[in-house]
Amino acid sequence: MKIDIGCGSRKHPDFFGIDRLPFPDVDLVSDINNPLPFPDDSVEFIMASRSLPYVDDLFAVMTELYRICAHKAVICILAPYAHSFIHMSNPRFKQQFDEHTPRYFTAQFFQPSHGPLCPANTHYPEDIPPFDFRLLRMELFYDPAYASPLYEREELEMLQTIQPNVVQEIMYHLVAIKNPIALEELEQMSNLDYPEPEAVSELRKPFSDADFFS
Repeated sequence: MKIDIGCGSRKHPDFFGIDRLPFPDVDLVSDINNPLPFPDDSVEFIMASRSLPYVDDLFAVMTELYRICAHKAVICILAPYAHSFIHMSNPRFKQQFDEHTPRYFTAQFFQPSHGPLCPANTHYPEDIPPFDFRLLRMELFYDPAYASPLYEREELEMLQTIQPNVVQEIMYHLVAIKNPIALEELEQMSNLDYPEPEAVSELRKPFSDADFFS
């Protein structure tokens, strides 16, 4: 089973759509702050596009998603980037996401060999989260003002650490780990292609037009 959490009116194709409002393509009307009516270990992919910032208790929701995930199920999270004034001032956002976030989703962090680094956290909490989601991939989507060949990738990564409004949104692909797994297998999984929210193609477009990735 593949589910789209908070799908709204744009459910991902061939996914089971869940939303608290009865949009036409919603398969199940349910508030994701509450337990989901799925058996343990029954889901192989979860799409959460711009929905998790609104939840009341992120760890409670991630615990429930972990319950229904099979071993090595993948969850794709697209979220507004925390250090952007337009998102910081939104009173409806209850949860924040940035490049540090994935370290709080596991007690055994895995850093893929490609993509942005998830910075080390010297103040990592001692309590172990009740789930184990490890990072497979992370992507930052920059403000269109920075979609210029004048900016090297290294310059953008430096700018985002010292000033706000450089990054607009962030996307993670995480894998649910319920049994022992080798680092080599995690690295192999990090190189696979996975479904992404349809909005991602528009987020990448300014940089494609600017020939940023050439």
